Amino acid sequence: MGVGYARVKLANPRLSELAPVEVDALADTGSVHLCIPEHIAIQLSLEEVDGREVTLADGSRQTVPYMGPISLFVANRRGFAGAMVLGNQVLLGAIPMEDMDLIVNPRTQQVIANPVNPNIAGSIAMGLLACPSPNVTSTNTQTTEN
Repeated sequence: MGVGYARVKLANPRLSELAPVEVDALADTGSVHLCIPEHIAIQLSLEEVDGREVTLADGSRQTVPYMGPISLFVANRRGFAGAMVLGNQVLLGAIPMEDMDLIVNPRTQQVIANPVNPNIAGSIAMGLLACPSPNVTSTNTQTTEN
């Protein structure tokens, strides 16, 4: 797990006439989602699309608004996400970081584009080798009867 910092630009892709908001965010690969303070959700006129029950670092559980969509710009990468309204600082979790192929540099604690893919975000579309499912039968099977 890594913790670092990033300059993040947040925008509402549905309302392009609104100016984006640029903030310093805490990046935590041990956290899962993007979390934003309520004032940023209001500033970007984000729509509440659902609620989420979250477990906080102290083990307590809380229901929070889930807003979106939101555009993120970090370290020459762009992504889209939903955001939970929680806390007083933007928190960049593992899902948006993975989506944009970002890593936390352990030496500088800065969020950077993955050096393996410096120009465009890379991703893994399939984690396992393609194997036929045991429940799928081939339509090209021919049987011969004697």
